[in-house]
Amino acid sequence: MKSYFRKEIDAIAGYAPGEQPKITNLIKLNTNENPYPPSPEVVKVLRNFDPARLRRYPDPAADGLRDLFAASVNMKRDNVIVGNGSDDLLTMIFRAFTSPELSVAVFEPTYSLYPVLAAMQGAEVIRIPLDQETFDYPVNAVELAGNANLLIITRPNAPTGNCASRELVRNICRDFDGIVLIDEAYSDFAPDNCADFAAEFGNVLVMRTFSKGSSMAGLRLGYAFGSEILIAGLMKLKDSYNVDMLSQELAKANFMDHGYRDQCVRKIIADREKLAADLLKLNFKVVPSAANFLFAAPPDGDGEKAFKILREAAVIVRYFPGEVTGKYLRITIGTPEENARLLEVLEKHYAR
Repeated sequence: MKSYFRKEIDAIAGYAPGEQPKITNLIKLNTNENPYPPSPEVVKVLRNFDPARLRRYPDPAADGLRDLFAASVNMKRDNVIVGNGSDDLLTMIFRAFTSPELSVAVFEPTYSLYPVLAAMQGAEVIRIPLDQETFDYPVNAVELAGNANLLIITRPNAPTGNCASRELVRNICRDFDGIVLIDEAYSDFAPDNCADFAAEFGNVLVMRTFSKGSSMAGLRLGYAFGSEILIAGLMKLKDSYNVDMLSQELAKANFMDHGYRDQCVRKIIADREKLAADLLKLNFKVVPSAANFLFAAPPDGDGEKAFKILREAAVIVRYFPGEVTGKYLRITIGTPEENARLLEVLEKHYAR
């Protein structure tokens, strides 16, 4: 049968989101969702929101949110763009900076959506491997990126959880002759971030999301910082009303409740460190994490087997096939009770 799609679309399999299984008494630790609800201020907004307002279009630029986000990093409204989740922003960024003539460089392993978006644009993907044992970043990253027009640094990295040093990232921003995107989806759980690089360098975008630290994965809201020139260019590519009215109101309420968010983040970090220590006692190899998940390999290096053992016990984690990633599991940090159940299942098979 004749295909009417572009050849690039016919050639790709598409992105596979984390599984949303329908299993009774499921412990879901596979998509890095926050185990705690969003701020109580969100509930107040929902209770008081007048549904009659929905007959009107929302603010197309989400300027109220832009002002909030800009003030949080000492920038201006024109330095911020808001999207329907980080994936919406990534789509704009790939449309803006990649093509059959403009390649993208990514570190490997990393977020699996990047190559899919590149394929949609017909863009070459230059893969820069991290160290296979430590997942450390190469100091000659700019050289390895070749003539790419876009270089993506996921910090903390997914699925490994480790961070490139700020010094290395600054050197890349300074030396790379193209756009550097710093994807900070998990920065709430890290000891530092790179937001200031968006102000320091004219070729840098720093992107964040409400899906992780802010407990609002179901809302779909992300934002990015950059120079006025970069943001103005991306604004040309966004959908007219890409963030709905209710999402804008809920995001404002959630973002302004710093105390609640910080409290939840501190709990997750403490539980992350406890779970890492418990897995080490089972002789798992655990990559030091600055995110809300752990990348951990069972003693036999068979990640797929460990994934199946947990799944049979209704504990769902993420498994990435591959020569290197196939040795590991990516485990979202859940509540203390969920983490305890995960350990209970693993101890039956790996405790000595």
